[in-house]
Amino acid sequence: MGRAQPELFASRVDIGQAVGRVAAEISQRCSNGAVLVSVLKGSLPFFADLVRAVSIAVEVDFLALSRFAPDSGRVRLVKDLDCDVAGREVVLVEGIVDTGLSLGYLKGELKRRSAASVAVATLLNRSARRILPVEPDYVGFEAPDEFFVGYGLDWAGRYRNLDKLVIGDPSLLADDPDAYVSLLY
Repeated sequence: MGRAQPELFASRVDIGQAVGRVAAEISQRCSNGAVLVSVLKGSLPFFADLVRAVSIAVEVDFLALSRFAPDSGRVRLVKDLDCDVAGREVVLVEGIVDTGLSLGYLKGELKRRSAASVAVATLLNRSARRILPVEPDYVGFEAPDEFFVGYGLDWAGRYRNLDKLVIGDPSLLADDPDAYVSLLY
């Protein structure tokens, strides 16, 4: 049975509180500064709010991965970092950690580049789908095994600009990608 209407998971206020908590944890643990790396595109709103909320010196950078190749679990880097992370503390910022496959790849890649440490901050930790045993260091929300849109997370490029997180129905969105467009107004 589908969800005709999306269910609110986290309001803008809830998200703001989670961002503040995660920022405080990062600031405490990385008191000498860090490189914050946004994993595009789903993390962008979380990343922007997090960068403004931390109380440490940060350098920011961005990277992007391709979608998973069908039935392979493989991704490739399509946008690389501009900065050198050798000897530096790095915090990868994700919108959602799901299977752990992307996260495992990125952590391995940054360790190969001699980062002093690689931590992960995520808005949503959906551990029910975890394949690789990797866990984020900083978590905004523990997420049920549901489909989310809003605050950076999308369906076919839509809904990233919602200021809240909602649980939606992917089969409904497959039939009508604009089914939740009323949430934007």
